[in-house]
Amino acid sequence: TQRWLKPAPIPREVTARGELAGDERNTIAIFDSVSPSVVNITTTERVQDLWTRRVSEVPRGTGSGFVWDDQGHVVTNYHVIAGASRASVSLESGRSFDAVLVGASPAHDLAVLKINVPIDAPPPVPVGTSADLKVGQKVFAIGNPFGLDHTLTTGVISALDRTLPGENGPDIEGLIQTDAAINPGNSGGPLIDSAGRLIGINTAIYSPSGASAGIGFAVPVDLVNRVVPRLVSEGRFVRPVIGISGDDGVSRELLAESGVEGVMVLGIGRGSPAEQAGLRPARRARDRSE
Repeated sequence: TQRWLKPAPIPREVTARGELAGDERNTIAIFDSVSPSVVNITTTERVQDLWTRRVSEVPRGTGSGFVWDDQGHVVTNYHVIAGASRASVSLESGRSFDAVLVGASPAHDLAVLKINVPIDAPPPVPVGTSADLKVGQKVFAIGNPFGLDHTLTTGVISALDRTLPGENGPDIEGLIQTDAAINPGNSGGPLIDSAGRLIGINTAIYSPSGASAGIGFAVPVDLVNRVVPRLVSEGRFVRPVIGISGDDGVSRELLAESGVEGVMVLGIGRGSPAEQAGLRPARRARDRSE
């Protein structure tokens, strides 16, 4: 009978791992430091039943954001909250708070919400600079892709100064391109450098399938740091506009002939500050005197 007895299952002996690699420790430290400040944003919109005329709120979408300061301001993309009637912000701890829209700049795809966290509010994300970024730098994206909260992806800066067409306005310029995986739900989340500082806000992807294809874009932090304080204090950001148009090639040629430094004004926008100041576009007459 003993030949029918099976030996007791014995797990394999665990091989000692040893110390984590230095870059692994740094990645873990960055995630542990920044992730508590990253939030999940859920939006709803009001819809009216055509038959009963009843108005109800239905889910609209989800996105990411992050804590900007100690006053409860949360920064995200404008397209995350556009068209929503209500937004709820969930922290890493699981607590959720109704958010109030403080201000938005559709031209920069930026919005600021505010929540009231009475105790144990998460700290603001440290702010870096995007002026000295280099292609090849390591970056980290933290967000909520497909509703999977506080997901970390890594990559590098693939290119700088990219331009994307705005959905309902002017092009968004100066964007950071990265191959860190960015998917639907990542919008509004922070792009972090290897020092744990904010260097951009993940805003868009290029993908035929709608999922990450290794081409993502982020609004650079230097632009964010100019726009967001204005949104907090004034609720909007007005782009400074002169109202002139020109051509660098034409300017160089004509100004070189005349020996004058400056910009050759070739056109004036109707109702612009330039028109109000009395500026007139240059004209080339037959005698080349104007």
